[in-house]
Amino acid sequence: MIALLDYGAGNVRSVHKALIAAGGDAQLVSTPDKVMLADAVVLPGVGAFDDCINAMQRQELLEATREFIASGKPFLGICVGYQALFEKSEEFNSCSPGMGVFQGTVVRFSDAKLKIPQIGWNQVNIQKQDCPIFRGIDSGSHFYFVHSYFPEPCDSSIIASRTTYGVEFSSAVWKDNVFATQFHPEKSQKAGAKLLINFVNLL
Repeated sequence: MIALLDYGAGNVRSVHKALIAAGGDAQLVSTPDKVMLADAVVLPGVGAFDDCINAMQRQELLEATREFIASGKPFLGICVGYQALFEKSEEFNSCSPGMGVFQGTVVRFSDAKLKIPQIGWNQVNIQKQDCPIFRGIDSGSHFYFVHSYFPEPCDSSIIASRTTYGVEFSSAVWKDNVFATQFHPEKSQKAGAKLLINFVNLL
């Protein structure tokens, strides 16, 4: 079973449909006990960093997610669910600490000439060709983004892909059982569907 974390603020329905289309037994989960029973966990996200963290905290999902990640079973974070893995965010003078799975800060695009948020298709240049979720996907494939902020990992070795929008940023990370993307695979048509199939096939 893939636990799709429903903390009241994520883009849950479209991710749920996409995981099922990818062949996954995806179930909406909102309590910590069901997290630990899962074979894999997906943390989706739309909106603000603090809203995500605080909602997960209220539902006791934050610590359960950390414990699940420590178990070694597959985890996928999407958009804000990617950003939440880091230590902190600059968004709206954020005061909520992130999960701290990875060291680094979530920062805003600083170029005043850029249209913010970035909404639309952009190329994803794969840095780690052996990354399981990118198996069978060409570097330079287009994925769909909606974001104003992005993580800056302290450890560059976890960066699985990079994307350029004014600046080059880390659009996906991978370390051991943890995968996360700034883009939305559930909205990325063929390439996104392949990525989710690859994740489901890890089970």
